Amino acid sequence: MTSVINILFIFKLCAQVTSTSVIKVGALFPRASEQQSNPEVAFQYAVHRLNQDKSLLPDADLVHHIKYMDSDSFQAVQKVCSLIEGGAQAIFSPTDSVLATHINSICDDLDIPDIGIGRSTQEFSINVHPSQQYINRAFIDVIQYLNWTRFGILYEKDHGILTLNQFSRSIQAEVHIRQVAPLSYLSVLNEFKNKEIHNILIDTNSAGISVLLKNILQQQMNEYKYHYLFTSFDLETFDLEDFKYNFVNITSFRLVDLGDVAVKEILKDIESYDRLILNRNQSIYSLKKSVSIETEAALMFDSVYVFAIGLQSIYPLIHLTNLTCNDEIPWNGGLSLINYINAVEWKGLTGPIQFKEGQRVQFKLDLIKLKQHSIVKVGEWTPQDHLNITEPSLFFDSGSMNVTLVVITILETPYVMMRYGKNYTGNERFYGFCVDILETISHEVGFDYILDLVPDRKYGAKDPETGQWNGMVAQLMKYKADLAVGSMTITYARESVIDFTKPFMNLGISILFKVPTTEPTRLFSFMNPLAIEIWIYVLAAYLLVSITIYIVAKLSPIEWRSIHPCDVEHVTISNQFTISDSFWFTLATLMQQGSDIYPRAVSTRIISSIWGFFSLIIVASYTANLAAFLTVERMINPIENAEDLASQTEISYGTLDSGSTMTFFRDSMIETYKKMWRIMDNKRPQSFTSTYEDGIRRVNQGNYAFLMESTMLDYTVQRDCNLTQIGGLLDTKGYGIATPKGSPWRDKISLAILELQEKGDIQMLYDKWWKNTDETCTRISSNKHSKANALGLESIGGVFVVLITGILVAFIVAFFEFLFNFRQQAKTMRINHCDCRNPNHLINTQADKDVSYLPPARSFWVEMFEELRFALWCTNERQRPELSRCCSECQEN
Repeated sequence: MTSVINILFIFKLCAQVTSTSVIKVGALFPRASEQQSNPEVAFQYAVHRLNQDKSLLPDADLVHHIKYMDSDSFQAVQKVCSLIEGGAQAIFSPTDSVLATHINSICDDLDIPDIGIGRSTQEFSINVHPSQQYINRAFIDVIQYLNWTRFGILYEKDHGILTLNQFSRSIQAEVHIRQVAPLSYLSVLNEFKNKEIHNILIDTNSAGISVLLKNILQQQMNEYKYHYLFTSFDLETFDLEDFKYNFVNITSFRLVDLGDVAVKEILKDIESYDRLILNRNQSIYSLKKSVSIETEAALMFDSVYVFAIGLQSIYPLIHLTNLTCNDEIPWNGGLSLINYINAVEWKGLTGPIQFKEGQRVQFKLDLIKLKQHSIVKVGEWTPQDHLNITEPSLFFDSGSMNVTLVVITILETPYVMMRYGKNYTGNERFYGFCVDILETISHEVGFDYILDLVPDRKYGAKDPETGQWNGMVAQLMKYKADLAVGSMTITYARESVIDFTKPFMNLGISILFKVPTTEPTRLFSFMNPLAIEIWIYVLAAYLLVSITIYIVAKLSPIEWRSIHPCDVEHVTISNQFTISDSFWFTLATLMQQGSDIYPRAVSTRIISSIWGFFSLIIVASYTANLAAFLTVERMINPIENAEDLASQTEISYGTLDSGSTMTFFRDSMIETYKKMWRIMDNKRPQSFTSTYEDGIRRVNQGNYAFLMESTMLDYTVQRDCNLTQIGGLLDTKGYGIATPKGSPWRDKISLAILELQEKGDIQMLYDKWWKNTDETCTRISSNKHSKANALGLESIGGVFVVLITGILVAFIVAFFEFLFNFRQQAKTMRINHCDCRNPNHLINTQADKDVSYLPPARSFWVEMFEELRFALWCTNERQRPELSRCCSECQEN
């Protein structure tokens, strides 16, 4: 039937144009069952369109000869030879790579243009299919953009579009490659599902994709967390109705831009040609609601036009002689025609076309993705500009998906806290700073969530020995959760296995320590400005200088003076610097008091001057330092920074187990931090705590420093005035929301976080949970310590003690002086008897002078009482009244 149709078609052409020459072309297609394949229909339509439109070949008509073959290479060679002997000036090869190799070898020997549309690369042929190296690069760029670090590849031998050995070397990821056939699709998909491989690259024959899609549905692998990247360019021809509403990610490239107006017109003409010219009731191009075309058919259409454009440049200068495969005599004009075809630049159904050494190097691939209602374009790839995502919001858009995400977290005040009442269930059990952020983001992005705790209560750290992760990181790597929310730090190690959003909070590592005890106020605090040894040295200097002045004054003749200079007969000289006066002079100079003793000799003046200068410096230093010691609260702080902490052994320190802070010290290359890690690691597990609360409790117990993140430290310090921050930040980092690698939620949540930061919502939430006045303690500002506070009795009370002590000592000394003087007078004073009868009697005789010493008329205590009474009299008398020395009986007689 097909041969009859061809004869009728040729007859019609010959009837229309009888004066034009005929150019024969041959094509090989796989043997079809009953109806023609799409590439064959496109080939026939292209020849028909060229014959109708005389703009390219006005004086020639194309006549096509079609041969059908099976997958038998010997049969393919015979078919090619038959076409060449029939006068075909070009051969259009099939897509089968094995058969194409044999056909190309024959065409190469005879210099017949071999125009192919397959994925294989043959030397000396013209291949309209995009170059293989560019196709590899395009899919590598997509995988890198999607951040696939772990994915699987399904490929069919001799049907794959990718060169897997080059592809796998260019990807830095964990790749699981499986060769499949239609019968093994199900088992391999089940294997990937069990291994939790959610990103799959499918490089199979387009004919078997329908079976693969059914197996995906059977395995229930059509959820939103799965992402399928097809290498086939015919995604729009597949039946994806069952995948549209399950939010599964399906991505692919296409060569034919169905939105182009010229493409739409050609597709309509093909449909009309298929119905009217080929006399078929139902066109193969109208099976879909929208007009579409397979890539092979579009490539076949473009290959015919590429041949015609190349032939236009050299026709009618070439003439085809009788060629046979037996003689192996090449066609004289064949190489010229091949060169002209290789120089063709044109835009066809598959976009811009340009060749280099027979390989197509100019084309445009549209990146398309399945959305809820249709397949949309989200970007494009060209050999010059590579991947360009034109609509990233559409590519990762969650739309209005009614999706419930599994969110894991960890209890950490004030980020995530739990209500333990019986009335709270589900998400209502949790509250805190991160819970508020998650709730706000869920409304912004558009998803529901189930919040639960991570089983092992850890953030996630990598075991250096086994290489295994734990905590929330492990849950995300195994795709057991969609998001991880909490005080989770963004680190390099975590970012290499999971994804993080933009940070919603910036922080660093700092040291939490108990507030150092204030120095106890002592009664003699006024002595603090000078160290105890300085006081000892001053006392020693005082004694030394006093003795030195005494000795030097005795040696210097200038310090000796006559007591009675007018009494020449009795010359008596004295020295003003007695031992007691020397000590008094030195003390008066030190106290900056005047003295009635002045040195006269040069030597004593030198000593006095030096001592005066010494006294000036000591007193000035003491005065300058006294205010600081008495008005500023002094703290006893054993450590000031991390270096102090690392250089001592009395205070132990540690951090949270399996957290980013522990990882920071473990991986740090700074010597101080390396030393701290060695000490903490040697004291494991005492150095590490399972929760922040445990670390804070140990700090409150004393003699322990806890290395923690500054945001949590600020929260703790503001609520416990017994704790404080030591030093500054050891590093800078941020908190982010974690997602599995390649998650479509990351970019959406990042945009929501940036929007919340710009509007100030996150800052308001921070103030709500950190600066709540009902919970914060009243802390004395450190600025107040720098001001001069009023001095209390506890600070300068020692001065009063010294004063009172001095007064008491003076009274005691005066008492002993009075006692000594009283006894001395009792021994030496001569007591005269009273003449009671004549009290005015004067004793003038020598006998009267020889009086005896009698005991005092009154006792010591009576005498002291009289002295005190005289001292307390409010009189201006300069002399005290003379006490009566006569007894009362004598006065009466």
